[in-house]
Amino acid sequence: MSKPVLLTMSGSLRKGSYNRMLIAEAVRAFGEAEVIEGDLKLPLYDGDVEAEGMPASVQTLIDQVRRADALVIGAPEYNKGISGVLKNAIDWISRVNPPALKDKIAVIMSAAGGRTGGETGHFMTHSILTQLQVNVVHGPLILVAAAQNEFGEDGRLNNDFLMGQVADRMERLRGMIT
Repeated sequence: MSKPVLLTMSGSLRKGSYNRMLIAEAVRAFGEAEVIEGDLKLPLYDGDVEAEGMPASVQTLIDQVRRADALVIGAPEYNKGISGVLKNAIDWISRVNPPALKDKIAVIMSAAGGRTGGETGHFMTHSILTQLQVNVVHGPLILVAAAQNEFGEDGRLNNDFLMGQVADRMERLRGMIT
């Protein structure tokens, strides 16, 4: 069997974001795979733009979703909700027929500077993906609260409990793919 293809999607565009760091840990925990980083720097969804044809950046992301065996999503929380970046990407992806997200397998995890670790943004992302018939890998929520204290200078997660949760989830994901 060829290597599984993982598409990573961070709802935070900042290169040094905690969600990007968390996704990197998940990819390491998954093991051997082809990893594609989805670029969510997309135009805002606009039906008039869509009517003129799918923007190239959006089509690239849709093609990546179709190719991927699974999605690994970092779902930050902004102002007690899903990030606009992540919601916009999902909105664009949801517009194609046949549906690109239907029956895909996804892992959602969140990291935030606050005390809840992005719980509301995580729930909102899960709710949206469920409506789009994505198979979200279940288990205890992976929420990294006070993320500024949980990642070292090297960008690695330094909390053994959280790292164990990530490793367990990625093991379940691998089992679902193969």
